[in-house]
Amino acid sequence: MAEAAAGQAPSEGARSFGTASYRGYVLAVLTLVYTLNFIDRNLLSVIAQPVIDAFDLSDSEYGFLNGPPFAIFYALMGIPIAMAADRFNRVAIIALCIAIWSVMAALCGFATSFAFLLFARIGVAIGEAGCTPPANSLIGDYFKPSSRANALGIYAMGVTIGGALSYAFGGPIAVGLTGANVEAALSSLNLLALFPPLDWAQIEGWRLAFIVIGAPGVVVALIVLFTIKEPPRGASDPPGTQRVDKANFAQTLRELASKPTFWWMAAAAAITALVGYGLAGFQAPMAQRVHGIDPGAFALQFGVPLSLCAALGTFLGGFLVDRFASRHNRIVAWLPGVGLLLSIPLYLAAFFMPNDQRALMLVVWCLASAAHYAYLGSQYTIGQGVVSTRSRASAIAILLLTVALVGNGLGPLIVGWLSDAFMAMQLAGQESGAALTAEACRSREIVATLSAPDQAICRAAYGEGLRLSMSATALFFIPAALCFFVSARTYLHDLVARG
Repeated sequence: MAEAAAGQAPSEGARSFGTASYRGYVLAVLTLVYTLNFIDRNLLSVIAQPVIDAFDLSDSEYGFLNGPPFAIFYALMGIPIAMAADRFNRVAIIALCIAIWSVMAALCGFATSFAFLLFARIGVAIGEAGCTPPANSLIGDYFKPSSRANALGIYAMGVTIGGALSYAFGGPIAVGLTGANVEAALSSLNLLALFPPLDWAQIEGWRLAFIVIGAPGVVVALIVLFTIKEPPRGASDPPGTQRVDKANFAQTLRELASKPTFWWMAAAAAITALVGYGLAGFQAPMAQRVHGIDPGAFALQFGVPLSLCAALGTFLGGFLVDRFASRHNRIVAWLPGVGLLLSIPLYLAAFFMPNDQRALMLVVWCLASAAHYAYLGSQYTIGQGVVSTRSRASAIAILLLTVALVGNGLGPLIVGWLSDAFMAMQLAGQESGAALTAEACRSREIVATLSAPDQAICRAAYGEGLRLSMSATALFFIPAALCFFVSARTYLHDLVARG
């Protein structure tokens, strides 16, 4: 398959590189890589409550674990890796980074302390920083400008498909697989002697989920390395498009300085990601606290459908942009804003749906998720479209740096902080025979010593604080939508790649 692509010369005009079947294969593999990226990244959110319980964390502490350290290292490593992708073999860079994040994800399962888990999460961030910039650059060279929005929309589905698979496998593994099960399976295969002596009965399911889901990524790294062909730079651009092989970070920034479309879009994407990462990081704990749905049940009954609906929204966003761009040439910038505004009342309705209306809750929540994630393909299309060929990977890295620092860095932290604050407010308004604090209500040992009414107060405040926090965070979609609308005003002026 690689040989078929290798035989293709760079296109004359705005024609895609390689054969249609090979382009489809490359796009499928890169989408698989992006899917794996988000499976490993999202797994902590899927099994959040067991991890919170295991290390006795507040929501603010969990939000920190799931936010700033990951985001900072993801951002710090993204720029140099993207600059390397503008100069060196992008396929080899992607393969190496897959192997790094997969090994580090598996190490999360061996964490014996909060610090160990934090270190492993930082390792995942460093590896995952090398996925999207070179992959976007590859897609830009395989697909002509008029086909990129759809291709990038399909690629962006990896975010939501990865979320679905992390729920489909992570939740059930964390709840259903135990150390005793693994010990029995290894013993039946006469493989137990290959492992050091362990107290298998004490190994929790969430640890096994990290190991089972993280380790196989090494195989995907080999598939990428040996089956994807590195295309010539700018192979699918139309005549007259500037083609320069190298651009350093300063040159990319100078080019972007005159592109207000990029910066308004980046602000919109970052705020949207703040909400997305915040909600995703805490939706399973909220369901468990408010509705009594354990992580395994939530993963299959809600997590998978929600992620698939988000994937559908991502695909539809790219499809609609390609379908109507000829008649509405700014649709790539304003369609995401419309979707975000539509999602706000849907999210709020779903969060406050009564427990006896779970089916309706799921439908409304899915509609919110689809409208929310229609923006993903557009952010990459705009990010690539307003810069020259030489700067695509670096421009996407700058976008992802902004998204990572604001979205992934602040989203879970803000939701966690607001959750603790709202929980304290809920407790302050209750009459109790004991001095109930958020710290006391989070401790299983202390709660066990309380009276039944006080235990009920603690449970209600623990859940309601998080639900109020997630609802307040959804309102950040309003400024995000406004930023998308402003970016539409200068989009045509800033656009470089046409045709």
